[in-house]
Amino acid sequence: MVARGGMARFWSLESLQMAAADGGTESSALVDDNGSEEDYSYEELCQATPRYLQPGGEQLAINELISDGSIVHAEALWDHVTMDDQELGFKAGDVIRVLEASNKDWWWGRIEDKEAWFPASFVRLRVNQEELPENCSSIQDEEQDADISKHRQKIAENKDQMRTNVIQEIMNTERVYIKHLKDICEGYIRQCRKHTGMFTTAQLSTIFGNIEDIYKFQRKFLKDLEKQYNKEEPHLSEIGSCFLQHQEGFAIYSEYCNNHPSACIELSKLMKQGKYRHFFEACRLLQQMIDIAIDGFLLTPVQKICKYPLQLAELLKYTTQEHSDYNNIKAAYEAMKNVACLINERKRRLESIDKIARWQVSIVDWEGPDVLARSSELIHSGELTKISKQGKSQQRTFFLFDHQLVFCKKDLLRRDILYYKDRIDMDEMELVDAEDGRDKDFNINVKNAFKIINRATEEIHLFCAKKQEDKKRWMEACESERRRVQEDKEMGMEISENQKKQAMQNARKSRHGKMKGVSYNGCPMPPPHQSLHPIHQRHITVPTSIPQQQVFALAEPKRKPSLFWHTFNKLTPFKK
Repeated sequence: MVARGGMARFWSLESLQMAAADGGTESSALVDDNGSEEDYSYEELCQATPRYLQPGGEQLAINELISDGSIVHAEALWDHVTMDDQELGFKAGDVIRVLEASNKDWWWGRIEDKEAWFPASFVRLRVNQEELPENCSSIQDEEQDADISKHRQKIAENKDQMRTNVIQEIMNTERVYIKHLKDICEGYIRQCRKHTGMFTTAQLSTIFGNIEDIYKFQRKFLKDLEKQYNKEEPHLSEIGSCFLQHQEGFAIYSEYCNNHPSACIELSKLMKQGKYRHFFEACRLLQQMIDIAIDGFLLTPVQKICKYPLQLAELLKYTTQEHSDYNNIKAAYEAMKNVACLINERKRRLESIDKIARWQVSIVDWEGPDVLARSSELIHSGELTKISKQGKSQQRTFFLFDHQLVFCKKDLLRRDILYYKDRIDMDEMELVDAEDGRDKDFNINVKNAFKIINRATEEIHLFCAKKQEDKKRWMEACESERRRVQEDKEMGMEISENQKKQAMQNARKSRHGKMKGVSYNGCPMPPPHQSLHPIHQRHITVPTSIPQQQVFALAEPKRKPSLFWHTFNKLTPFKK
């Protein structure tokens, strides 16, 4: 669409998103809740005629717009953590300029001066791609002052159109989402329950989680949303109250997202058998679902809950303060942002426990419970000198997790090998600064020192850093550890025992597979480092990593093997 009269050009990607989502076949009417009750045998499902909609329209349309010189922007749904120069790292909410979208899984984009590949499933396209000018007086020369009222009118009309674009995107994507949920419940779950010889109740509960409850909740939400939608003048729609009315109900997504890694693991096990692959594909074809594998469908609720705050933020942008829905939209945006933040934090923690598990299995002579038994995040790490009451000093490498401080000793010859020595329970400790000079408790001269004192037993642990800056970082980290523990308690941030056990099992299995060579003392050889080559040209090979759209394991895409320190230090938030 081109705005006349000197106004900036803008257009909407709503139609592109809808075409890719449902092939343009879904009407704007609310999807009927009634589903087919037909009973199909496994053989009939496998012989189903392949009638389904082809995806890819969105990518083709975007590339056509890019080739015409249009600027296309996308917003990140989640953080994309990467250690590969060929991939674009970003945080949730970052705006990415899409430069190429010919591959359905990986797009080429730019943030500031960095260009690289990024997984398409991590982003949503902006509805309104170009901004209106901030100051209409700069559009025309002073000679056109007589037409200023016309320009203002056109600005208002175009802003109304932009608000209409966002409203329609929210409504249409909601309708398509209901269609996807219906397809999952009727196309997959219903058929799975009829084949008790293939699936147990526990398996189905693990794979599909509480998605049927989500489907029920979303139908009610959409029904209320439709009542608030103004078909004749969409820009006047007042939908903020719907989000506020149902904000507590959106908490249902927390259970689903928390269960999703286990669902992927269970589904991956079944998919190793041909009969399950054929069964799920036959279910998809019979339901006439779009050409996305079952794991892609099961990802949609996670993507949806992360998309709401971005949609509401864009709607708020084009809602004037005089609009009757402004306050409700603003409150709805904050509410949905909080929901998405909690889910995103769980995603990051699950990503973190995988790395922590891999770290633990690399430690020689580990004793006691797994670190994941109490912790889910590394807060800081580095070297300190630990001083005993007898004045004996020991240089150790410390790892501060939530709830505990673990310290290890480096091998004298192989500095990349660590031996477990001990740990300190941080829940019982109090942090105390120690001034430079003679310490009264240890009766020795100290510099850059601090203490951790057990409140119950009054046992004192004295630590010395090499530099004042290092001491400052450690003290900040210890204070941060206490704050995070309290915040986790308030948010209800918990990682299930099953997920922790699974992370440890995966780490041990992965470690066992890499132990081809064994060095002295029976210590496993670290994997060889493979340097990452920088990008010298735009058209390079698309990454072979599996993006989240295909296998959503709440983790960054699989990487080439790298040194333990190179990988683990990425967890350290206080690293320069």
